[in-house]
Amino acid sequence: MALYDIPFRRMDGTSTSLAEHRDDVVLVVNVASRCGYTPQYAGLEALHEKLGPRGLTVLGFPSNQFLQELGTNEAVAQFCSTTYGVTFPVLDRVRVNGRHEHPLYTELKKAPDVDGKAGKVAWNFEKFVVLPGGVVHRFRSKTEPDDPALVDLIEQHLPR
Repeated sequence: MALYDIPFRRMDGTSTSLAEHRDDVVLVVNVASRCGYTPQYAGLEALHEKLGPRGLTVLGFPSNQFLQELGTNEAVAQFCSTTYGVTFPVLDRVRVNGRHEHPLYTELKKAPDVDGKAGKVAWNFEKFVVLPGGVVHRFRSKTEPDDPALVDLIEQHLPR
């Protein structure tokens, strides 16, 4: 199945896919509410506010894979909204590794990071930039949302 055709669910249970963002630059992030990287929500929201009007779509996928996420979609949504003012889409919880991993992550994880390593998501807040056409670039958790390499890649592929 092609990357753009893989279905996933919004928090309200409705189905969607990357197909509705085919012409956008999409930043896919596995998020968690109780992680040392959780403050990156603020940077992700800043990217969304700054570059969203030009064609960036930020998608947050909560995952309790590392035992650092709240128990329900409602709790995650409330936390994101009240703590970080998140307005970008935060979707239904997914598994990013293992036997029951979401098929979207199966495909995204084929992309190597800057060191040439593909495979398993190592921690929360790994970032996958999906460019128009489906080319995927991977940034590990330590890469902040305002990191010049990440921002430059996104901006290079947005309309002027």
